[in-house]
Amino acid sequence: MSNSKISALTSATTPLAGTETLPIVQSSATKQVSVANLTAGRTQTSNGIVQGTAATGYNFTANTPSAGMTSQLLNWYEEGTYTATITAGSGAFTSVTQSLFYTRTGRIMQVAGRITIVINGTAGTYLGFTLPIASAANDVSFAGRENQVIGLVFGGASISTTTIAITKYDGTYLGGNSYVFPIQFSYKLG
Repeated sequence: MSNSKISALTSATTPLAGTETLPIVQSSATKQVSVANLTAGRTQTSNGIVQGTAATGYNFTANTPSAGMTSQLLNWYEEGTYTATITAGSGAFTSVTQSLFYTRTGRIMQVAGRITIVINGTAGTYLGFTLPIASAANDVSFAGRENQVIGLVFGGASISTTTIAITKYDGTYLGGNSYVFPIQFSYKLG
């Protein structure tokens, strides 16, 4: 076969079996490598590449890192729903609903969704809810706006590495029947 540009070659019509060989230049010498060697430790499926070993992933060490870099390995991605434990700072809610989602990319967790106080009951002080995974430090905070009843501005702040408390912008209790709190924030995992 004569030398050709890759762009001039015809496309393969059948999937690779893994036994095909390719020329690779290694240490100034041309060597033979099989397709199976190139994909060792990775499983290609119709859903993408599957990690062969836990705690491995995409390695970006070819990139020049910024000062303070601690890792260039992306080894975790996950998304799903979760059910938080919802509590009041004092008293108790009669009825609360929730629809919460999370996305974890490496050590960053993003949380989104909403919590609805259907019937407030005797609840007071704050509306508390748990995180899907504990934060690295007790330093999560975000702001939002209740969007169903009166449109009040609220803030959420961690009271521990596992729990967030929502209060009105001035730190007072914010609850009432039919209040809906859309939330969206991110935080660092340990």
